[in-house]
Formats: sequence, structure tokens, C-alpha cells
Amino acid sequence: MHLDFTDKVVLITGGGAGIGQACAVAFAAAGAKVVISDVTEQSAQETVEMITQAGGVASAVIGDVSQSASVDAMVDEAVKLHGRLDIAVNNAGISAPLLPVGETEEADYDRLMGVNLKGVWLCMRRELQQMTAQGGGNIINMASALSQRVVAGASFYVASKFAVAGMTRTAAVEYGEQNIRINAICPGFVETPLLVSSLDEEGIKQMASLHANKRLCSPAEIANAVLWMASDSASACTGNLMNVDGGWNAY
Repeated sequence: MHLDFTDKVVLITGGGAGIGQACAVAFAAAGAKVVISDVTEQSAQETVEMITQAGGVASAVIGDVSQSASVDAMVDEAVKLHGRLDIAVNNAGISAPLLPVGETEEADYDRLMGVNLKGVWLCMRRELQQMTAQGGGNIINMASALSQRVVAGASFYVASKFAVAGMTRTAAVEYGEQNIRINAICPGFVETPLLVSSLDEEGIKQMASLHANKRLCSPAEIANAVLWMASDSASACTGNLMNVDGGWNAY
């Protein structure tokens, strides 16, 4: 299936690497004008260069999703560049040390929730303001397989992703009559450079074993799901949590 996003304006947070970068490249290849936000300028620019060298249209904006002024400026810059915001992919996220709840640290909680939950809220708030004013739009949040199940030691991450799922579904109901679709993608473990570099071969095998297909997902596979959910082919979909997890949640 060919998905056409010609002249659509797409904003992607955390677009400098991994899933965000794969989404940016895929949207640009399908004709979109992509605005890549990342907290690291070099990473965002690297994604821009990948896209422009392939003949696509992309620009970078530095954005810290945990700060409201930064988020507002990020969305405003996308609109200033292209006149509107058709699609937003709220992908930026971080992890925290794996520890039992009784051994966790307040600083780790604040940092993770500031990005994974507050960041999604701040982005959605500004994106919804823009999309309501322009008459419609499409928001896709990056949730997780851990929006629907748990892993011991990951309480902060699990809590943040459960909350993202709930916020996604609530906002979808609130804005369903305003031509704004809001959905979430729920990846399993994804073979990003960051994940692979942090694990040995046995650790990767253990993660892969949780999936029914016994392998990690690829960033491109997650991007494929994001593009489909953002397309007119998914026009009846809002308030969905779409599993792209190798069958992990089928157990």
C-alpha cells in the first residue's frame, strides 16, 4: 500500500534517532514536509541531512518537551515554516534505572515523568490548540507494550506509558467531533542503537523471547504503523492503542 503525504506538515519529537528518525525518514519519503524536534541539535540535524540528501523536505527545531515554553516555540516554528500542522508524532521519551519501587529515587521519577508524561501533555495541548484553530489534524502518541502490561523494576516507565494511553483515549473522545484523530502506537522492544548498545547478546535474546515472533521490532516497522495510522486509510480510527509488539500482548 502506497501512502501519500504530499505537502502534509508533520512534527516529530525525539526525531534525532531511533523510532523518531525512522518516522521522519518515512514521512519525508512519502512527500511530507517534516519538522524534526530533538533536545540535541546535532541529532536533529543528522536526520534533516538524511532526508534532504534523499530529496525530501525537512527542518530541525530544538525542543525540550518537558518545558512548556520550548514546546510552544517548537509548534509555533513548524506553523511559521509551513503555515499549518497536519500531523504530530509525540515520540520523545526516556527510561529510568530498573529498580523495585521501594528503591527508586525521586529525581529519576521527576525526570522520566517530565518527558514521558508531562511532555506528551504539553505537546498535545499546543498541538490541539493549533489543530482546532485550523479545522483538524492528527496526533499519534508513542505509548508502549508497557501501556498494557508490566515488567518488574520498570514502575516509572510503566506508569508513564499507562498514563499516555489514558490521555490519548480521553483526548480522542474530547476532540472526535472537531476533525482531530488521536491514537497511540504501542511498540514492543525495538532494536534501536541505544538499546543494542546497552545490552549484551544474552540480554537481547531475553527481550526478544518475550515476543511471540522471538525477535526485536525494527524502527522501520514502528514507523510503518505510525504512517498508516496517520493516513486516510485509518480515517475511522481514533482513541486506539495499536500494538506493534511482535505478539507480546497476545500472551
